[in-house]
Amino acid sequence: MSPFRASPGFTDKWEHFDLTVAGGVATVTFSRPDKLNALTFDVYADLRDILAELPHRGDVRVVVLAGRGRGFCSGGDVEEIIGELRKMAPAQLLEFTRMTGAVVKGLRECPLPVIASVNGIAAGAGSVIALASDFRLLASSASFAFLFTKVGLAGADMGSAYLLPRLVGLGRATELLILGDKIDAAHADRIGLATRVMPDEELAAATGELARRLADGPALAYSTTKVLLTRELDMDLGSAIELEAMTQALLMKSDDHAEFYAAWSAGRRPQWSGR
Repeated sequence: MSPFRASPGFTDKWEHFDLTVAGGVATVTFSRPDKLNALTFDVYADLRDILAELPHRGDVRVVVLAGRGRGFCSGGDVEEIIGELRKMAPAQLLEFTRMTGAVVKGLRECPLPVIASVNGIAAGAGSVIALASDFRLLASSASFAFLFTKVGLAGADMGSAYLLPRLVGLGRATELLILGDKIDAAHADRIGLATRVMPDEELAAATGELARRLADGPALAYSTTKVLLTRELDMDLGSAIELEAMTQALLMKSDDHAEFYAAWSAGRRPQWSGR
């Protein structure tokens, strides 16, 4: 936990999704199964805020995003969001689009590894939330649909045109973002959009296993690796090498690196502190 805290405390209860924290794993579960976990204005705002809060709690080392019921997240709720957006002035619309973008920015800049546990459909904003996560574990029934053009909007939304080409290549990203077609888990796996695909009944266990591995491992090393991956996307090679050299020199003085050497010398497993 950072020693530099402001006056507000941590949020005791999140109203627009479920949150559990146990053993270093924070699980955020979209909880509108009757709407395939479609997002509302309030869900977006809470996601933006919780991603800023979780890294400072001190008891979280990994974040899991999951959906209750038959789907991960079907995107923005047509009735509660799109209908209301039609009534807004341009300045209000910009506030909304900046808020949705802040969710993705928060996912990428959060120093904690994020796992998207995708069951069923991940569409629209739901597909971008999964895209912005560090790991995407897919049930065999999972599917993606970057369907923004199908509602008359740009396929480039919430940072998708930045992130997707870097993950699957420009050609695949062009196809997915312009056509907006639904792709199944096997297709997502072939093009590199999935970290791993498994039978539906194994998704929860696989998610828990990966989350446990990340929570029990060298958290500082994992966090720093994620931060550098994000920062170096737009650097030239020389700048990236210099940043990595400075970072690695600092981590060589970390408690975890010292613990590795002590454990190696004693012939035991390291006891990582994340410091």
